[in-house]
Amino acid sequence: MARPSIFIASPASARENNGNWQTASRWRRFLQRDYRVAIGAGWQPGDAVPDLLVALHARRSAAALAAFKAAHPDRPALLVLTGTDLYRDIHADAAARASLALADAIVVLQPRGLDELDAAARAKAHVIYQSAPSLRPAVPRRGAALDVAMVGHLREEKDPLTFMRAAHRLAVPGLRLLHVGRALDESLDTAARETMAQVPAYRWLGALPHAPARRLLRRCHAMAIASRMEGGANVIIEAVTCGVPVLASDIPGNRGMLGEDYLGYFAPGDAAALAHLIERSSLDARFHARLVRQCAARARLFTPRREQARLVDLVDNLLLPRALHGGARNLTNESDA
Repeated sequence: MARPSIFIASPASARENNGNWQTASRWRRFLQRDYRVAIGAGWQPGDAVPDLLVALHARRSAAALAAFKAAHPDRPALLVLTGTDLYRDIHADAAARASLALADAIVVLQPRGLDELDAAARAKAHVIYQSAPSLRPAVPRRGAALDVAMVGHLREEKDPLTFMRAAHRLAVPGLRLLHVGRALDESLDTAARETMAQVPAYRWLGALPHAPARRLLRRCHAMAIASRMEGGANVIIEAVTCGVPVLASDIPGNRGMLGEDYLGYFAPGDAAALAHLIERSSLDARFHARLVRQCAARARLFTPRREQARLVDLVDNLLLPRALHGGARNLTNESDA
């Protein structure tokens, strides 16, 4: 008997190497033991018909989800709210809101995401934290530079300018500010180049493949994330699971990942506050150690085994009613946090 098939509609490909692609790639790996899994940009009538459609991003995968449910209303669809759709699109875009209604189940990537959903969507929503394999923190070499990294493509939602402006305010001996990511906006490309010319400690490294980026992160003293909106940033997980503390903008998506009592938050867009946190984490060993301990306490949430178990359980429950009764049903809400 053939294994059931799953199609993951991802608005990003391996070339973009962003959070959506990392989710799609990792979920394919988690599911392919029990299912036949393919990834593509979208689905339309005439394409191979999967037993389950997984749609990443409510707006950018809205056409694929709508076409699939119109052609095959008896087959289940799982919608994953990945970031800008959760914190912007579902409140302003009709296609994104329609995706919430069409999906048989919804996934948010951290528990604060549930706050953005109305009662009908929340009733079929599940929290699944993303994950990364744990790595031992690198042992700093004597005399080595103290590196603080920001990892993510340079685009407005990630607010890379706050990291650059913080760089102008810092004068800690031996400190380097490493910025990883491709510029998706010409003005941000210009800003990064100007910051490098003006601030010797700031280095824009451009895009890096996933593995080298994580090796770089593992060697860092801390990681900054200045985003204006995040669904559940995978880069936070990759820092936490290799022992690197996070300096994070105080937004719901980051609080859902790091906890309400975390000490490493700064107000979004506040370059002075970010610079203060970078300086304090660099010069105050006790404060840095507290951040490390707080992040380590969250690491248990971000294990691949935990993410895979919750994902497989959800997919099994979506497909089982169809296998038994020839149809699909909505799942009731579960607390996966």
